[in-house]
Amino acid sequence: MDLFEKLLQDRGPLGSHSKMAHGYYAFPKLEGEIAPNMTFRGKEVLTWSLNNYLGLANHPEVRKADADAAAEYGLAYPMGARMMSGNSNLIEEFEQEISSFVGKEDTMVLNFGYQGIMSVIDALLDRKDVVVYDSECHACIIDGLRMHVGKRFVFPHNDIESCEKQLQRATKLVEETGGAILVITEGVFGMLGDQGRLKEIADLKGKYNFRMLVDDAHGFGTLGKTGAGAGEEQGCQDEIDIYFSTFAKSMASVGAFISSDEQVIEYLRYNTRSQIFAKTLPMPLVKGNLKRLELLRTMPELKDKLWEVATNLQDGLKANGFDIGKTDTPVTPVFLQGGQNEAVNMIMDLRENYNIFCSVVVYPVVPKGVIMLRLIPTASHSLENVAVTIEAFKAVKHKLESGEYANAEPQIFS
Repeated sequence: MDLFEKLLQDRGPLGSHSKMAHGYYAFPKLEGEIAPNMTFRGKEVLTWSLNNYLGLANHPEVRKADADAAAEYGLAYPMGARMMSGNSNLIEEFEQEISSFVGKEDTMVLNFGYQGIMSVIDALLDRKDVVVYDSECHACIIDGLRMHVGKRFVFPHNDIESCEKQLQRATKLVEETGGAILVITEGVFGMLGDQGRLKEIADLKGKYNFRMLVDDAHGFGTLGKTGAGAGEEQGCQDEIDIYFSTFAKSMASVGAFISSDEQVIEYLRYNTRSQIFAKTLPMPLVKGNLKRLELLRTMPELKDKLWEVATNLQDGLKANGFDIGKTDTPVTPVFLQGGQNEAVNMIMDLRENYNIFCSVVVYPVVPKGVIMLRLIPTASHSLENVAVTIEAFKAVKHKLESGEYANAEPQIFS
C-alpha cells in the first residue's frame, strides 16, 4: 500500500466526517473582564473548551501588561537563542519567581510545552537508562519517549502495584547496564481529570533508586493551598525531582518551564535541543507571564472561584445521573454510550441549538461505544452558566438514549 494511501486510511474514526470539523476553530470574545463565550460560525456560544482555568486570558491587568510590553519591545526582542544573544534579566527574574513558587532550586523557561518536554526527556536519558511511565501520559511524553533508545516499561494508569513491578524489572536491568531509572507520570491527567498518584510513587523511593518527572500542566495554578500544583496538594512536592508545567493552562499564555535542582537545570540549559537551537521567548510573553504569575500568587480568590464553578458543575452532573468518572480536579469528563455518528450528531445539536461548545472524544481515545464530552470549567464561568449547561446536557442525553442521534450520516441541525 502506498504511504499516502495508508495515512488517509488511518486518519481515525472521524475521517469520513472531516468536513464537519471545518469551522470548529473560533475565537473567544475579548469584551469585558469575564467572558466564557466565543463566536462560533457567526453566533455566540457558551464554551467549556478553553484552557483558561483562572480566567486570566481577559483579565484587565494581564491585557494591559501584554499591550504595554508589546508596545515597549515589539514581538522580536530578544533576538536569537538564549545561549547566544537571546538572554534577558527579565527572563532570569521570571525563572527565579517560578522556582520560588514551586519550591525548587532553579528553573528553565521553555518556548513551548510540547516540544520542551520532548527535548527535556531526550536530554535526561541515554541508552543505558530505563523509563517507567503511566500508560495515560500525554502525547508529548510518549513522543519524547519514542526518541529514547533504551528500555521503557509502561504500567496501567495509576496502578501502583504494576508500577512497582516495572521498577523491579528496571532495577535488574540498570544493574547490568550501569544506567539509571526515571519514572514519568502526570500531576493531573488532562482527559480523565484524575490526579496521578504522586505520593504513592514517591513512597517507592524507599525501596528503589529512581528519579521522578511530573508533568503538571493541569495542576499548576489549580491544585494545592497556594496553587503550586498536584505535588503541593498531595504533600510530596519535595519528592518530585523534575517538575514540568506549561503557561498555556492556568496562565492562559504561551510557553512552559522545567524546575529542579540547580545542577540539573544547568545541565538542561546546555543540552535541551529545542531550546538551544531556537529563538528565545519574546519579551511581551515574558513580561505578560510575570504579571500572570503575580496574579496567580496574590489572588487566591481566582482559584476559589474556579473550584466553586467546578464543584457545582460536577455535583450537578452527578445529581442528574451523569457519569463523570473519577475526576478529582476541575477537568470534567462526561461519559455516555453511543457510536461515532451519534457523537457527531449530539455535539452538533449542542452547538447549533443549545449554544453549548465543548469537546467530544470517541474511539480510539476512549473504547468503542463510548462518547466522552470534556468540559473545562474556569473562574470566568458563572453558576448560571453551569445551570444552563446541565439542562442542555439533560436534553441531549434524552435524545441520545431515545435514538434521535442514531442516523447513518451526520445531520445538520437548524
